[in-house]
Amino acid sequence: MHRNRPFRSLMAAGLSLAGVLSLTGLAGTAAAADDDDMAGAKYVAGTAFTLPGARAFPEGIAVDSKTGDFYVGSYATGAIYRTPAGQKAAEVFLPDGADGRTTAAGLKVDGAGRLWVTDPKGVMVYDIATRKRVAHFTVSAPEASLLNDLDIAPDGTAYVTDSYLAVVYRVTPAQLQTAIAAGGTGGTLTTAYNLTGVIPPQPARTVTLNGIEADAAGGYLITVDSAGGGLYRIDLRSGAMQKVTGTVSLKYGDGLHLESGRVWLAHYGNDTLSRLRLNADATSFTVERQVVDATLEMPTTLVRRNSHLYVVRSQFGKMAGGTAELPFTIADVTGF
Repeated sequence: MHRNRPFRSLMAAGLSLAGVLSLTGLAGTAAAADDDDMAGAKYVAGTAFTLPGARAFPEGIAVDSKTGDFYVGSYATGAIYRTPAGQKAAEVFLPDGADGRTTAAGLKVDGAGRLWVTDPKGVMVYDIATRKRVAHFTVSAPEASLLNDLDIAPDGTAYVTDSYLAVVYRVTPAQLQTAIAAGGTGGTLTTAYNLTGVIPPQPARTVTLNGIEADAAGGYLITVDSAGGGLYRIDLRSGAMQKVTGTVSLKYGDGLHLESGRVWLAHYGNDTLSRLRLNADATSFTVERQVVDATLEMPTTLVRRNSHLYVVRSQFGKMAGGTAELPFTIADVTGF
């Protein structure tokens, strides 16, 4: 969820494009079965809606649970697109360059009708009704950070991953209200959890912590380490941080969705989707299913709504060179 995303997705993770295309680990074991063990459905990846423009290169996606509207961010330009519920084509909601935003990564809609957007060095919060930025939080050392994904816990606290520093920042409801009252500024993000020493060490400027989700009860966070391939649990009450044990590497794991003890995960480096089952206390997982699907075109993240997965087809491998397939699209995956 820098400069450009091919660098972030491939080079920052210690990969070359050739290395991605020759993967034999996860991809070699993830061939899709035709039938699914959830209601006997078959895996199908269609198109949910299209995005305008020749350089959309989307990364983040969010859905407003109240309206059903989808929001997608462009990593290449910073534009934010909105697709009203039931529509097949997105429209520009926030233009590229607005508020100095030239890239967009993680997106989330909170319960008060605000859209949260991460860029590499900060978090912007917009009132959806007015399209006005109401808060802006930045990192203390921009040259060292790479903000990526975010989620909002049931108590309204936002948690943001920093992929270069392996930390999770926190924005409390009180901090948000202070920023709104101050006219849209919010000061510096503060570290809530530092996973350095918990995740495997990596070279500087490697993409580590990526997707993040809070559980519905507000007890813990789940985050994935793209480079190391591990899933991690952060206890929101005790602050304890631990690896969620499992027998399969989740390398290249990016955006994820946590629901009812299951985790759906997009792997950007090998066009893979995983579905995991957590144990009762979310300290271990088993793999229920993995699918490799080249039509997902470097999937960066996903959201789940009404038993459908909406998966971002980023096409990041074509951002620095090559010809993107137009229009850019968001996949509608069923049977997974």
